[in-house]
Amino acid sequence: MKKNFFLISTFYLWFFLISKSGTIVAQGWKDHPMDSKMTEIWEPEVPVVIPGNVPEDPPSDAIILFNGENLGLEWTNGDGTGQPDWLVGEGCVTVVKGKGSIKTKRNFNDFQLHIEWRTPAEVVGEGQRRGNSGVYLQGIYEVHIMDSYKNKTYINGQAASIYKQYAPLANACKGPGQWQVYEIIYTAPRFRDNGTYFTPPYVTIIHNGVLVQNHVAVRGPGVVAGIPEYFVTSHGAGPILLQDHGTPVSFRNIWIRDL
Repeated sequence: MKKNFFLISTFYLWFFLISKSGTIVAQGWKDHPMDSKMTEIWEPEVPVVIPGNVPEDPPSDAIILFNGENLGLEWTNGDGTGQPDWLVGEGCVTVVKGKGSIKTKRNFNDFQLHIEWRTPAEVVGEGQRRGNSGVYLQGIYEVHIMDSYKNKTYINGQAASIYKQYAPLANACKGPGQWQVYEIIYTAPRFRDNGTYFTPPYVTIIHNGVLVQNHVAVRGPGVVAGIPEYFVTSHGAGPILLQDHGTPVSFRNIWIRDL
């Protein structure tokens, strides 16, 4: 009996306190000296962007960089002097060993990039020799591509790493021969007059639906050896570059949005 009385008393005390708290909050809002309309922003209106039917479809304001058919519309060879010489077929484009990297004709600063890629179904080699390529943001900062499915290598050089700088937060790789997706959000660097970073590049990457780079501050250009900061030079807008690293990595459904 005493136990029941204690529980009932506790309940009523809790209810009373919550009720009083709610009353105080409500009165505080009602009696606030500022008009709520003072903090309402109406202009300029937010632009309307029509999303795709599914997440991988380009939204209405996207630039289609590769639609599965004509690579030459938006891309050039690595030095910008001619047509890209990679293999186009079956809705994708595939690296041709020895033909060099390719890059977009357009240059970009801040952007959202969607790119789908596939390493070869036939596994050849191990470590960095297996399905190796890269996406270079502004032609300078590398988001690494490779077959990291049950394939051990240094962690800041596996798929979705900022090459030789940041390991991914998770290994979200699918198996060889399967299509994979990078969603890349990029903020370009700003520079001081002396050529050093005022603000560095920032990168966020979602790999196959998994957040793997969370707004990381890139230290400098992608380099195989040495400290990235030593190679920093001021620059403006730059292209998206896809790397020929000697393995037949394929790409499809590439689109970008200026931010």
